[in-house]
Amino acid sequence: MAIMALLAVANAYTMRVCLNLAITQMVRKGSSGEDGHFDPDACPDMTVAATPSNSSVDIYKNEPVLFEWSEATQGLILGSFYYGYVLTHIPGGMLAERYGGKWILGFGLLSTAICTIITPVTVKMGGAPALFILRVIEGFGEGPTMPGLMAMLSRWAPKAERARFGAIVFGGAQIGNIVGSYVSGLILHEGSWEDVFYLFGACGLVWFALWTVLCFSTPNTHPYISDSEKKFLNENVDSLQGTKQAKMDPIPWKALLRSVPLWALIIAGIGHDWGYFTMVTDLPKYMTDVLKFNIKSTGILSALPYVAMWIASFLFGLVCDFCVKRKYHSIQNARKIYTTIAATGPGICIIMASYSGCDKTLAVFWFIFAMTLMGAYYSGMKINPLDITPNYAGTTTAMVNGIAAISAIITPYLIGLVTPDSTLAQWRIAFWVCLGVLVVTNVIYLMFAKGDQLWWDDVNKHGYPTNWSHGPLRQRTPDEEGQKNEKKEKI
Repeated sequence: MAIMALLAVANAYTMRVCLNLAITQMVRKGSSGEDGHFDPDACPDMTVAATPSNSSVDIYKNEPVLFEWSEATQGLILGSFYYGYVLTHIPGGMLAERYGGKWILGFGLLSTAICTIITPVTVKMGGAPALFILRVIEGFGEGPTMPGLMAMLSRWAPKAERARFGAIVFGGAQIGNIVGSYVSGLILHEGSWEDVFYLFGACGLVWFALWTVLCFSTPNTHPYISDSEKKFLNENVDSLQGTKQAKMDPIPWKALLRSVPLWALIIAGIGHDWGYFTMVTDLPKYMTDVLKFNIKSTGILSALPYVAMWIASFLFGLVCDFCVKRKYHSIQNARKIYTTIAATGPGICIIMASYSGCDKTLAVFWFIFAMTLMGAYYSGMKINPLDITPNYAGTTTAMVNGIAAISAIITPYLIGLVTPDSTLAQWRIAFWVCLGVLVVTNVIYLMFAKGDQLWWDDVNKHGYPTNWSHGPLRQRTPDEEGQKNEKKEKI
């Protein structure tokens, strides 16, 4: 389950991010309107030494470039995926809780794989508008990915193993970024940008075939699981779905929307996504446009930060679980500690990278160190929905990821506006904005985050708080209604 979930996230991210590198080779150099500007901090570009300045041929391979898109247009295209991604999060989470995550997740990634395969023919036929629309459709398919996975993890991950389980599964994001960046760089250096989409779309189809056969929504519906493992999971997994009761209560929207810890988690998610997608979406452009790496080097060096983040996520997960088991700190403090490491650390590092100037080695070091520290997120706020809402993890994860993903819509376009000439000074402004967002959102999370199950996630167990004045969260059963009437008669 963990391995296939890891591969699900990896496939989702390769199909999501492959455009980030490919677009650097789909656009005519200088077509974004920066030809007349002067950048006093410009890094030397050794790749153009032997290429005539008026050449319309891509300097990295003998293939005409196809499109003339401004930086702002590229930003809109890079962010278009998240328009669809945001919209299907909550419906996907609700459906996963009701019907199980297997098919919600499976069919979502299948649709994304098909869209990825047809990307080259779509963009050639319809240009930027067609690509924008197709990426929105891809986002629709991937929207239920995290809510569906979280709904499944809430049925499969025992409390004492959540950090490690989360590190394995969500580490797939780094696998996707690593493979997507590295392989895309190799393909773009040796072949055509179209091949990037064909390869990763095909990988998505293979994953879907394996997922259909091997994985199931709950331990109790899995045909191959051993009786001993099923018994262990039924006794050690908090979620009531499929383990302790046959039917879930309706989603307690009245309490959920008034939950301060949940909104603190959402705000932390906004900060995380702002920093993360600044790196994921725009790091290839920074390395190509500012540091002047060739496309093969850009692919390799864009992958290195995610290798570091992937390894670090496991280490942070092991340390977190060890400290929780030994009671060195509570789960609540664990989530706050690792979220803080993953927010402030990367923000400072990318500022240091921007002040490294054209020292490429030092700049790459800071980017790698930034993503290393960001690996702590998977032991922090990323796994927090399983702590506070194990029964409604799909819906709460959908809210967190869905609202936070708005950052992924804003950041590429904002960076396109802030960096119209793609100069070092302009990028430095973008990185300062990123640091500010990370720090502010982290402070709010530190003030209001919780680490234990919230009362509205299981009213039968916790009851209503004394200051609750918004009516019952669910309909009483006939037995409960009878018990209430008996108490009234006794009074």
